Amino acid sequence: MTTTKGNTGVNIGIDVGKFQLDIFIWERDRHFTVDNTEAGIKEAIKIIKRYHVQRIAMEATGRYEMGLASAAFEVGLPVAIVRPVLVRQFARAADQLAKTDKIDAAIIARFAAVMKPRLTQQRSKNLQLIKDLVTRRRQLIAMRTQEANRAKVMGKVAARSSIRIIKVLNKDIEWVEAKLSKATEGEPSWRDRKNLLKSVPGIGNALIWTLLSEMPELGTLNHKQISALAGLAPINRDSGKSQGKRRILGGRHSVRTTLYMATLSATQCNPIIGGFYKHLVKQGKHKKVALTAAMRKFLTIINAMIRDGQEWAY
Repeated sequence: MTTTKGNTGVNIGIDVGKFQLDIFIWERDRHFTVDNTEAGIKEAIKIIKRYHVQRIAMEATGRYEMGLASAAFEVGLPVAIVRPVLVRQFARAADQLAKTDKIDAAIIARFAAVMKPRLTQQRSKNLQLIKDLVTRRRQLIAMRTQEANRAKVMGKVAARSSIRIIKVLNKDIEWVEAKLSKATEGEPSWRDRKNLLKSVPGIGNALIWTLLSEMPELGTLNHKQISALAGLAPINRDSGKSQGKRRILGGRHSVRTTLYMATLSATQCNPIIGGFYKHLVKQGKHKKVALTAAMRKFLTIINAMIRDGQEWAY
């Protein structure tokens, strides 16, 4: 018999495919499938709404999960979009080696019930546009770098092709950046944060756009939590008397990559970050280790600025 909203809460796992959604309700041991279309999503939401839902968990697939997630947000259902690697690790820990769409949906539902992943915040259409544009800018810059590297090693005739493509990519990057500037103006709640970030020596538009769109938690977490979120917290690898090297792991790769470039710039033009980096190098730290520590310090200062609403005053 179908459980109504007034009864015990359920955790739902959804295996998202390009054409199909496999849905598993963990506490009811119920599985059903729908097409990953507007009609199929509408049918799924209608069924899911009959339950008191604690969370709907699905893996981040790139884009295929967005239709269902948006529909769930619209009716106020709690959604958790999780990293696939976390679900795979959970499946291995549960000794679940077999893999089918139904099994994947069940393991995602079980992951939701046991691990209780953080709920994903709903994004407005403009915020989603900003995130998409930030991603597209990063892709275009990567392509431009690839073509520039190819042009250096090719003969003059073949290099002309790379040069032509670079010119096209430059125009597209300018177009994306113009769209980003306009879209960010449409987020009045970002105005104060943006002005605070602009006051920091070494921070350009690329990092501002990335932090605002991909790290909305800035200012709400402590220094350890924000470092871990960006994948900059050193992870211990100790056992008994053996002490392993601390390494950074996980986190939001796109934020870390953009922050890396900004920190490189900051070591030259920001006296605090530059001084900190040079001090570590003088102490004998490897340059990569020193730069990672400088990235962590840079991010924690930015986090404190957003938290306290104060411009750069270091």
